Amino acid sequence: MAKVKIPENKVQELKDLCAKFNNEPGELINVLHGAQGMFGYLPAEIQEIVAEEMNVSVAHVYGVVTFYSFFSMLPKGKHPISICMGTACYVRGAEKVLDEFKRHLDVKVGETTPDGKFSLSCLRCVGACGLAPVVTIGERVYGRVSPEDVKGILGEY
Repeated sequence: MAKVKIPENKVQELKDLCAKFNNEPGELINVLHGAQGMFGYLPAEIQEIVAEEMNVSVAHVYGVVTFYSFFSMLPKGKHPISICMGTACYVRGAEKVLDEFKRHLDVKVGETTPDGKFSLSCLRCVGACGLAPVVTIGERVYGRVSPEDVKGILGEY
């Protein structure tokens, strides 16, 4: 994977973010949330800077980033699509909805379309089980989605 070049002013912003949390190792998750907000994702280069500033190992930072599904090491699309795979959604056909998104976008779960417009992911539960199956695109929630709805939903973007 190609190295990500982080502009010097952004490196300083990241260091300032760590300092805002007093470089306390116990504040790592808060720092990572802030860093992902700044950059949109957490590539290895950002994790290395955070590890150095917070005085923890890169392995520890990587472990936190990979443990929590909120964090991403890959850039997300302008319109991140998440398909709920919680029990209610799964039983009501979420897998078929996911397959239809994969087919229309020609990407796998975890990937972003070449134009950077959409990224595709799955999550465990949106908390809208009565609307199963549920799809979110950015902050927007779509309920009772069927595979036939996918083309129309994508057409909105």
